[in-house]
Amino acid sequence: MINLKRFTKVGVIGVGGYVPKYRLKVEERVGIKHKSVSGKDEDTVSLAVEAGRMALERAGIKAEELGAVLVGSESHPYAVKPTGTIVGDILGVGNEYYCADLEFACKAGTTGIVMIAGMIEAGMIECGMAIGADVAQAKPGDALEHTIGAGAGAMILGSRKYKWRAELLRTGSFNSDTADFWRREGERYPEHGGRFTGEPGYFKHVIEGTEMFLKRGKDKIGDFEQVVLHMPNVKFPLRASKRLGIREKQLKKGFIVKEIGNPYSGSSMLGLVKVMEESRLGEKILVTSYGSGAGSDCLSFRIKNEKKWKRKGIDIKGQLKNIEYVSYAEYLQMRGII
Repeated sequence: MINLKRFTKVGVIGVGGYVPKYRLKVEERVGIKHKSVSGKDEDTVSLAVEAGRMALERAGIKAEELGAVLVGSESHPYAVKPTGTIVGDILGVGNEYYCADLEFACKAGTTGIVMIAGMIEAGMIECGMAIGADVAQAKPGDALEHTIGAGAGAMILGSRKYKWRAELLRTGSFNSDTADFWRREGERYPEHGGRFTGEPGYFKHVIEGTEMFLKRGKDKIGDFEQVVLHMPNVKFPLRASKRLGIREKQLKKGFIVKEIGNPYSGSSMLGLVKVMEESRLGEKILVTSYGSGAGSDCLSFRIKNEKKWKRKGIDIKGQLKNIEYVSYAEYLQMRGII
């Protein structure tokens, strides 16, 4: 069992997000306008680096100050060789830092936040970076292909040594062995249980995980001005929010799936980054991520500083407007499929 822990020494000092400019138009019936597509020279590493650079710039710290770099993804470039050390080296972190690649389907990025928060609270490090990044994978013609996207979200947490954008309040997690989505070693594309994956997978873990988190902390869903749920498609988070009593205006700022699709580990992280960019002083934020297999992480924050991070073309809102459309044939070429 997870102990009820209210953090007192951990806050958000920088966030960054990166969405490739390329877009592929999607059939309107799935509710997504278009999905983000990584360029020929982009992969999980390059996406993570771009998000990390922005987070460092906003935090106003040197890369060498980071005591940890954790990268969560389903599409690490190497089966054996960490993504995190490549990202750390490019960013200039140096050598003295904790590093690991994380895998838990789409919730690996938020798990990184929890791990770094624990290290800061324990006094092991002063600050650390968690990244969720993916060039999402799906077999051509599969139902998943309609919604997969590409992108990365990064968050730097720091001790009281730093000026916080937001304070981390609590974290929680809800997990089970559920075979809703998987990819075995050596297989290029994931498999899934189709329409039967919703209730035992996404809805059970997102809804029950959120309800348990709220109950244990004696919170109510109405206490949060902003809520971010993992967005594998348009329908699932809207259905889950209705069952949880989440109002449309609570979801609005972080609901980016219609514009970029589902970048797996980057989904809830990018939604959270966008909310952090646009939230106001005193607002409380609730995030519930989801990873197939299956589990959900819940995290709550409170905005402590309304520092303006927005810059034209750099914040998520600006990146969503920076679009260059590609054809399906170009998309397949960019993905190395043809």
